[in-house]
Amino acid sequence: MQSLQRTIEAAWNDRSLLADPAVITAVQEVLEMLDAGQVRIAEPDGEGGWRVHEWIKKAVVLYFPLQQMQTIELGPYEYHDKIPLKRNYAALGVRVVPPAVARYGSFIEKGAILMPSYVNIGAYVGGGTMVDTWATVGSCAQIGRNVHLSGGVGIGGVLEPPQAAPTIIEDDCFIGSRCIVVEGARIEREAVLGANVVITQSTRIIDVTGEAPVTYRGRVPAGSVVIPGSYSKQFPAGEYQVPCALIIGKRQESTDKKVSLNEALREYNVAV
Repeated sequence: MQSLQRTIEAAWNDRSLLADPAVITAVQEVLEMLDAGQVRIAEPDGEGGWRVHEWIKKAVVLYFPLQQMQTIELGPYEYHDKIPLKRNYAALGVRVVPPAVARYGSFIEKGAILMPSYVNIGAYVGGGTMVDTWATVGSCAQIGRNVHLSGGVGIGGVLEPPQAAPTIIEDDCFIGSRCIVVEGARIEREAVLGANVVITQSTRIIDVTGEAPVTYRGRVPAGSVVIPGSYSKQFPAGEYQVPCALIIGKRQESTDKKVSLNEALREYNVAV
């Protein structure tokens, strides 16, 4: 692995090395491992955080200039692109409903379900997760196990700059219809986002459950129940309402995650 990393780093710094067969082989090997889930763009660090492997992201970027445009025909569908599509879903144990698309270099773990949706290169989708209709999982995004990405959800991607953190949705989260989570934001385990919540690095995420508001940016704490909100902000032209996200409660601790989710949705009357 260290040898692969050195090769990728050298080619990143000197693109003329992309003509070297050894470099081409190294890039292809990294993409094969990504596609098989043997490596990840980012992974839990064991201390509650995440570790980003910048060199693997660099390999993904270097893969593009090595690929040639080609026509891909799948039944009545035709595509023209550089990146092939994933295959062999039956062997992977993944249910894929037409016309869902996952690009080569993404990993879909056994037990995941792709409704008509899109998963980009470098992304990771955990087992038991539902990627619902017209949801998109951007490049390098990390989606945990037993997550529900509802219809029309947009999970942002990131390739460059290499040090930029990918968007992360941790295990057992529920992301409501038409939510947008981008710019490397992190939704911690078991959180619930109601319909139309937008989370970016600059979004104010305000916990209003206590006597005084507590503001977060770039992450939603574990177990939080979140809905769209707004706050007043003064501009030269006057005072206007600016979108934010409001934490209105917490999921109750439960050994049954589905029961815990249903109780939270009912208790806080969250639209999904």
